[in-house]
Amino acid sequence: MGLVYGYNIYLRPQNVAMALANLAKLAPPARAVPPLEVTLPGGGQLVLPFTFCFKREPVRCSPDSTLELDTSLMFDVDEALREYAQTSGLQPEADGRIRIGYIYATIRFASLLHPGYASVECWAATSGMSRLFERSANIRKVFTDLTADSGGVCCLFDTGDGAPEQVCWLNGEPIRESVFGPRFPDRQALVTAWSDPSTPPLS
Repeated sequence: MGLVYGYNIYLRPQNVAMALANLAKLAPPARAVPPLEVTLPGGGQLVLPFTFCFKREPVRCSPDSTLELDTSLMFDVDEALREYAQTSGLQPEADGRIRIGYIYATIRFASLLHPGYASVECWAATSGMSRLFERSANIRKVFTDLTADSGGVCCLFDTGDGAPEQVCWLNGEPIRESVFGPRFPDRQALVTAWSDPSTPPLS
């Protein structure tokens, strides 16, 4: 099992449609994928340039389901992305951005940290991409910008191996803090910083 690093965005369920629309804007404009029709809980519909578990049939989501998308996204070049492109044989697009390999997006309409919030979890497909996620400032910025533009309250960088997550964005501000650090001694302390008291977090 290789490295599995990702960025997890937490937001209100009513903002998931906005987050997915913003995620779709990051897809390569010339990617040859038939559109995927997605019906969200509550009946809202989206057409996305992605696949669902590598399939293209329409998907209908329920509040307790997860939506598993296979995406390919574009990022502005920085030094880490330039090095990755050179070693992977990738070429920048006409607009100067680089498309990297599959990024798996898991959408939970009731997140594991707090049932009143949804999550959009974007995971690198390979160990090499995971290391790139960790090194690239531009990749980090794409996901914190996605959090901000989608009305999210929190963005975490997660190494997926049980190590402390890094808090990248919280309540409208980019930050660099660790869960299990002085400010957030546990996940409960982090959730308390953005939770609605009327909706208790999971224990």
